[in-house]
Amino acid sequence: MPKKTLPLTDIAIRNAKPKTKSYKLSDGNGLYVEILASGGKSWRLKYRFGGQEKRLTFGLWPDVSLKLARQRRDEARTLLAEGIDPGEKRKQEKADAEAQAAEDANTFEVVARDWHAKQVKVWSESHAVKVLGRMEQHLFPAFGHVPIATLRAPAILPTLREIEAKGHHETAKRLRQYCEAVFAFAISTGIAERNVGADLRGALAPGRVTNRPAIIDPKGVAQLLRAIDGYQGSPITVAALRLAPLVFVRPGELRQAEWNEIDLDAADGPRWSIPAAKMKMRRDHVVPLSRQAVGIIEDLRPLTGHGQYLFPCNRTNGRCMSNMALNAALRRMGYEQGEMCAHGFRAMASTLLHELSWASDLIEAQLGHVERNKVKAAYNRAEYLPQRRKMMQAWADYLDKLKAWAKVTPLHAVAGE
Repeated sequence: MPKKTLPLTDIAIRNAKPKTKSYKLSDGNGLYVEILASGGKSWRLKYRFGGQEKRLTFGLWPDVSLKLARQRRDEARTLLAEGIDPGEKRKQEKADAEAQAAEDANTFEVVARDWHAKQVKVWSESHAVKVLGRMEQHLFPAFGHVPIATLRAPAILPTLREIEAKGHHETAKRLRQYCEAVFAFAISTGIAERNVGADLRGALAPGRVTNRPAIIDPKGVAQLLRAIDGYQGSPITVAALRLAPLVFVRPGELRQAEWNEIDLDAADGPRWSIPAAKMKMRRDHVVPLSRQAVGIIEDLRPLTGHGQYLFPCNRTNGRCMSNMALNAALRRMGYEQGEMCAHGFRAMASTLLHELSWASDLIEAQLGHVERNKVKAAYNRAEYLPQRRKMMQAWADYLDKLKAWAKVTPLHAVAGE
């Protein structure tokens, strides 16, 4: 008769000493503890599946007790009786657990921040800060903790509709667009399979298109220019207000203007070269400076020329003027929020220049709008500079005549001289 294997005891396992080579202490039904040469005692199960002998490890004694090892053996034998390989089942469970952990780690906020970090390379700093700020304020608190692979439209829509209900239609629209972009990024990296942001298209009420407030009729422009000249605020703020209509750049670009960007002795005429990092679409931009703009800058030099910025913060020269300074000045001058804003100088110039028949390509190039056709864009930057310089001088002369209430000569006539 074959020798019957006696069940193990905790005492027997505890007293088992390591030898030069590992050896086994059997408990029966394929379960044994292997006494390793290193002194460790490892639980293993020997079994056969599909005609092959296999091994399954349960862990080290005493972390895994004799009782627990027997329980795991019995569970494995039950699976074998059902035609399931316990070793393969464990591998699948481990893979599923790792996949779930990865899914749980890739929350909407984690993926959104990763997406944002990639976009920063092509965005201006101010735009990048605005986008992240909106997400941190509205999206992350609501569902930033949810794994993006499991996030669906019904979990996002209430947040957007709450913002929409407060009248912030543009913010809600932008946030939905951010969601769509984040999901597209997640799909491209294999983290998600469905663009839930795109599913939300049409879910928000179409908002009324509202442009930033701007004065665009000549009489109103004349009154505004005269009001700026008479403004009793800080000389630096007055200089910024006077320069704004002459250069019609974005308010952030104006506020951040630095002295090292100004070249009044350039071979082709005075210019302000704005680096790509400050532009909305990360492209270098040249602003030809009219005689009037040069005069304002020269008058400003004794006040701020010793520092970095043309328009420094009134509390410290290490920072530029506040983003609220120009709008606050306009309010103090009596212009309401819905009547005129610092960004409105761009609409003012664009509207009047178009009405006075200046070429749209010149105006768009001067506004710093991106040309979709890259070849044409490169050509425009080189070819349009002389024409833009002529237009900017004619525009400055036109504003002077408006301000003086003189008869206005059509700008295109001036350009054609």
